[in-house]
Amino acid sequence: MGTNAGTNAGMDVGTNVMRAVWYESNGPAREVLVTGEMARPEPKAGEVLVRLHASGVNPSDVKARAGARPMAFDRVIPHSDGAGVVEAVDEAVGSAVGGVKVGDRVFIRNGQWRRALGSAAAYIALDARLVHPLPDRVSFEVGASLGIPGMTAAHAVLKDGPVDGASLLVQGGGGTVARLAVQIARASGARVITTSSRADQRQRLIGLGASAALDYRDPELAHQIIAANGGRPIDRVIDAEVGANLDTSLEVLREGGVIAGYGSVKRPNPELQFLKMMFKYITLSSILVYLLEDGDAARYATILGQMLTAGTVQLSVAAALGLEEAAQAHEMVEAGNRDGAVVLTV
Repeated sequence: MGTNAGTNAGMDVGTNVMRAVWYESNGPAREVLVTGEMARPEPKAGEVLVRLHASGVNPSDVKARAGARPMAFDRVIPHSDGAGVVEAVDEAVGSAVGGVKVGDRVFIRNGQWRRALGSAAAYIALDARLVHPLPDRVSFEVGASLGIPGMTAAHAVLKDGPVDGASLLVQGGGGTVARLAVQIARASGARVITTSSRADQRQRLIGLGASAALDYRDPELAHQIIAANGGRPIDRVIDAEVGANLDTSLEVLREGGVIAGYGSVKRPNPELQFLKMMFKYITLSSILVYLLEDGDAARYATILGQMLTAGTVQLSVAAALGLEEAAQAHEMVEAGNRDGAVVLTV
């Protein structure tokens, strides 16, 4: 396997050792997360070696560490998202989707999906199809939040076709994915209505482009949604809590409408109102960002890069901590109520 190696960067110059965070058993962050040195990975056929500068901490990462997914490997470097600079490229990568070269600024996705070595480290070797260009104007910290939150939001908004002129309801607008979905939809020409229980978040969502931001606890929520859309039903719903919000979604959607769901923690197994959905011709689709088609992912990476560069989409970072503060970062994500992404800087 041939590689084209660039200039080494960062703390690991001239060595085969890197700094990393790992765990060898599930449990509380402060009990199982370890920061230390381990062997630097080498890219295999079709892979890219990335010198990471930031690692995104997502809810799925902390749930996996806590035990939501059983340990599949003896040692796990957590986190699927990250951003950095390409340091080595396998010769076969030239024909890969979104091929990259040494020295390119990039963000990654699926770093710890069905594999042991994620992005909470100085380096990662990853299939080139999971590595995407990061525009110069976008920071590594923001780039490290594009893999799961950014791709999920883009797919939820755009997977069912253009949204120009359409009306979208984005439930739970306080979350990172939902905030991005509001902005992507608005930048794509949609009328966006969103919800949040916090008044400060509702005000912020208006500033990000929502035409209305409503309190999802209001017993008259469905009526308010229709009113905010000029008395017309909604074209599409994007939701992180499909089960808990299903009644409202079915009430406000037009015939032929779509629910795009990327979570359902509060009611993971809701009663499916099939006849009601059938007679309104409602489509319920699930989103698992890890299983995106490569072509779709490349398209969304381009769209996200363009929107971030133009300033039509903003992604705030609530905290950027060092590798040795990984446990604190996990606890911040577990606690919720944060206005922005949490990342580790490497």
